[in-house]
Amino acid sequence: MVTLIKPITWFPPMWAYLCGTVSSGVSPLSSPGLVLLGMFLAGPVVCGMSQAANDWCDRHVDAINEPYRPIPSGRIPGRWGLWIALAMSALSLVIGWQLGPWGFGATVLGVAAAWAYSAEPVRLKKSGWWGPGLVGLSYESLPWFTGAAVLAAGAPSIYVVVIALLYGIGAHGIMTLNDFKALEGDRKMGVNSLPVTLGPEKAAWVASIVMAVPQVVVIALLWLWDRPFHAAGVGAVLLVQFWAMSVMMKDPKGKAPWYNGVGVVLYVSGMMISAFAIRTLGAGA
Repeated sequence: MVTLIKPITWFPPMWAYLCGTVSSGVSPLSSPGLVLLGMFLAGPVVCGMSQAANDWCDRHVDAINEPYRPIPSGRIPGRWGLWIALAMSALSLVIGWQLGPWGFGATVLGVAAAWAYSAEPVRLKKSGWWGPGLVGLSYESLPWFTGAAVLAAGAPSIYVVVIALLYGIGAHGIMTLNDFKALEGDRKMGVNSLPVTLGPEKAAWVASIVMAVPQVVVIALLWLWDRPFHAAGVGAVLLVQFWAMSVMMKDPKGKAPWYNGVGVVLYVSGMMISAFAIRTLGAGA
């Protein structure tokens, strides 16, 4: 069951929620319970639920791509994968209710997005554009917005909304690179990811551009908002990402998992730098 909910995937939404609390302008140390509960909700519960739902809905594709996964291998038998996903959906809403109206509303959106991504008849993951876009916004923008709203007990500032949205858009590229590992099964089962529809080389270029452009906009905005040192910090991690992208382009299919390890760490580092940059702006200073 732990394998089913994939702990390695919990980090991005937990980190984004933490970025949101930092950017809110309210010290996370003032309400550590809300910070920890929100991170638990964003990672193990909602993200874990989304992984269980996705594996249940993808069990036929995984039988081709990754037959050793818990459901196609039979280690999660029968319909237990579905029951786990449904139970965790209910648990998500119960915990979200403890975070107030903003937290609960965001939880409802997160649960709905998880099922819209994986389940028929919507199944947005069949689109190489809509699927990664939804996941990027759900993994980065939504928890960032939620962390800021919960800690501030109100709507986040426009600065928070814009930066969170930009990093969520950029995460589309990360999700596209994640699709490289499922290329064979996606082709056979009609999942039109960008690696399937464009080919690995073009998909890698699109993913790189989609990741880079929002970060360039973030750098420009931080400069305009009189945060030059933070802008330089984000610029520095972007330059290292450009190097990592150049390595990936030599073998997109083979190097995409490597980039997901190296480039994503740099990407999320820029997120936290940006969160610290706007924390006083978010507080209305």
